[in-house]
Parts: sequence; structure tokens; C-alpha cells
Amino acid sequence: MSAGIPPPIKDVKIKYSQIFINNEFVNSVSGKTFPTLNPCHGEPICQVQESDKADVDKAVAAAKAAFKWGSEWRRTDASKRGLLLNKLADLIERDLVYAASLETLDCGKPYKAAFGDIAFSVNCLRYYAGWADKVEGKTIPVDGDFFCYTKHEPVGICGQIIPWNYPIPMFIWKIAPALACGNVCVVKPAEQTPLTALYMGALIKEAGFPPGVVNIVPGYGPTAGAAISTHPEINKVAFTGSTEVGQVIMQAAGASNLKRCSLELGGKSPCVIFADADLDSAVAVAHEAVMTNMGQCCVAGSRTYVQEGIYDEFVAKSVARAQKRKVGDPFDSETENGPQVDADQLSKIIDLVKSGESEGARMMCGGKQKGDKGYFMEPTVFADVKDNMRISKEEIFGPVQQIIKFTDIEEVIDRANKTHYGLGAAIFTKDIDKAMTFTSAVQAGTVWVNTYNSVCPQSPFGGFKMSGIGRELGEYGLHEYTEVKNVIIKVAQKNS
Repeated sequence: MSAGIPPPIKDVKIKYSQIFINNEFVNSVSGKTFPTLNPCHGEPICQVQESDKADVDKAVAAAKAAFKWGSEWRRTDASKRGLLLNKLADLIERDLVYAASLETLDCGKPYKAAFGDIAFSVNCLRYYAGWADKVEGKTIPVDGDFFCYTKHEPVGICGQIIPWNYPIPMFIWKIAPALACGNVCVVKPAEQTPLTALYMGALIKEAGFPPGVVNIVPGYGPTAGAAISTHPEINKVAFTGSTEVGQVIMQAAGASNLKRCSLELGGKSPCVIFADADLDSAVAVAHEAVMTNMGQCCVAGSRTYVQEGIYDEFVAKSVARAQKRKVGDPFDSETENGPQVDADQLSKIIDLVKSGESEGARMMCGGKQKGDKGYFMEPTVFADVKDNMRISKEEIFGPVQQIIKFTDIEEVIDRANKTHYGLGAAIFTKDIDKAMTFTSAVQAGTVWVNTYNSVCPQSPFGGFKMSGIGRELGEYGLHEYTEVKNVIIKVAQKNS
């Protein structure tokens, strides 16, 4: 195992598979369950209690009671909220090996990546713990005999729907700013990966959060997810996932009660390599930009634009790197890619790979399922890719690199922006003028220069255009979880 990372628990035991409401684990109202599968072989890990509308109603009732004026949570000092978030961080650190092992079992993520993801999540919790007593309003010098000030108050009940690709980080990205601001949460984990979210529920209770502050309702999107996005007593919905589902959620949120929305959606992010870049470094970083987490990353650098003078060499080096990438048992310390999350995801990737071949792209390596058990995919590299091909336009969400030739900066900026997505972008160059021109002109929520996927708790993350609405992380992430209240007081004036 890598230095500083203790070995995993390969026979990890499942401790929680029920719905978490009001600080208790309970069965579903309907009695229904659903299986969560091990993506290494497709067999069930365990049965999980399946939430639907009735269970979401119970969770909302618990959250409503926790948020009621005068409740224990509403009377909790802001500084105490910070202490509770830090306590939760302590508990996750204590159980980091177990949580990372459970994550690896449920979603197929390599253990060392899961360990790093959860360590990052701890840092996010500590960051927002520090913000809890620093969410401040302003005094405003208005005209007339008035004293005017603003308060930032919690939105209320927050429905939070998280994806399967980064289960614990997405759980923490959602609840940490919400709780720092004094909100209450109803969280729906992805049906593919519910186990670590449920374990977080046990730690939330152990940390001392009052009952009803965080409720966790595992289930399917069309039932539990729809119940959250349409619920008339949920004040805000936060969602990370596909653009198509985000559009459905936004429509439902507007039609129900105009609940506030923050949406972190799909991407087709350009990764632009100029001839003056450090070639070996750019090859390595661009490879990780699209292969990390088996390519299952919303901000994956899945359009690799390479300047014509270095194109052939870049392709050759990228193919060599992809062919060396180790795919296999995610508990093995040498493994770089585990399986895709499920059969549907693997099938979608293979369909898009076939479309690339049929539309004339040159497949340099990979392109097939690896083995005959589980959902493993070979790292794949395409050359001679054109902007109008499906593999250039659609989010593949798999380990498939498209390498596209370009001539100059004006051309590549125009092509980079010709997408309805706008989540991330990157430029590799030693020329500061090129870098600054690109960072100003490209339409993306995050732009990296000579790096990729450098994500920090302190800096905002989110997208332009159809990659979403709002921001997560940093101070900007807090803005999604407060309402601004303006207070104006008449000041009596004495007669002289």
C-alpha cells in the first residue's frame, strides 16, 4: 500500500442498510428493499431499505420539527455548529479505513483513491466548521431616519440528491455548508452506492447532532428523488448528476413551491495542450484528467485538444500511458482503475466507443470490456477526432480519451466553447499571454493552467451554461444555503 495509507479491510462488514430518520435506522414504510451490487462481479452486497414518497414525508416531518423555531437545533450557537462539524470530521478520520473500504466495495473505486477522497472530505468539513460563526450580514446607510441591516438566515429544509461517482465527498459537499448555516437536510444517496451515506448517518448521530437535522433516504430517482424535488415543505434542492435529470428536478422544484435550486451537472471539458508545453507533464496530466475514477467524473478533461506541431508525438505517448494503466481489483494497491459502477454505465461507454469508430475516429487502444466478469473497461484512446462526432459532444463518463488537433489559440477557444456544457477547462503552455487569454475567453466555471482537477475546499466549484446553477465549496458554497433578510428600524428623532 502507498506510503501513509494503511491497508484496506477486504472483508468489510455492512453495518447499516436501513433508512436514517430522526437519528434512528428504520425500515421503509412499504417494506420494500433493493440490492446494492458489487461492480467487480455484479452480485448483491446486501439489500437496502427502499425509500419512496411515504419515507420522504417522514424524513421531512423530522427535519421540520428539528428546524422549528425554539428547537434544540435552532437554539444551537453558531460556534457549537462548528464544533459539531469538527466532531464529525474527527469520527470520519477515526473510521477512515473502514469508510474507504466500504466505498471501494460499493462503487468499485480503487481503495487508495477512496482513502484520498474521504481525507479530502474531512478537510471540507473542517473548512465549513470554521465558517459556522462567520456568516455575517451588513449595516447599510439608507436614506431617512432609519437603521438598516441584513441577516443571513438558513433556507430551511434542504433536499440533497447525490451521485454515485464520489459518494462520501458529494455527501459532505452538500451537508457541510448547509449545516454550517443552520439548515436541516434530507439526503438521497444514489441507489448504486447507498452504503457509505448510511454509515455517515451513524457518525452524525454519534457526533451529537440533534434528531432530524440530517435524514438519509436511499432509493430510486423517480420515487425518492421525485418526492424530494416536488415536496411542498422542502425549501431548497441541491443535486449533482446529469444535465438531463437536473432539468427535470428544476422543473419539478419550480412547479411545486419555487424551491431554491443548486445544480452541479454534466461536462465535456476541454484540455488544451500547446506546442510550448512541457510535453511529458502534459501527457501525464491529460491522461489523469480523463482516466481518474474510471472516467466517471463530471469535470473530466474529455476533449483533449493538441496543437498540430506536437500532435503525433502526444498521441503516441498518450497511447503508451493508457496501455500501462492497470485495471483490476480495486483493493489491490497497484490498481489504477477498478470497474465502472454498473452494467448500464459500461454499456453506455461501449456504445459511444462504437459510435466513434463508425464516425471515423481512429481507435489507438482499448475499446472493449476487460474480462467477462464485472464491469471493467479498457482504457481507450481515440485520435483523429472531429468536433461533430458523438464522442466529442456527449458526456461518456468512462475512461475514453478523445485527442483532437488544433492550429492556433483563436481557433481552439472557439471550438472549446462550442458546447452546451461549461464545467471545467485547462490550458497547458509556458506562455503567460496565451494562458491569460484562454482563462478569460473560455466559458467554464473552473479553468486550470498547467494542472487539472486541482480542487480545494476553499475555492468554488460549479459550471457555466448547462453544467449547472450555483457553486459548491468555498465561501460561495455558503451563499446557496442562506436567505438574506433585510431589517429596517425607524429611529426616533428628538426635537431640538
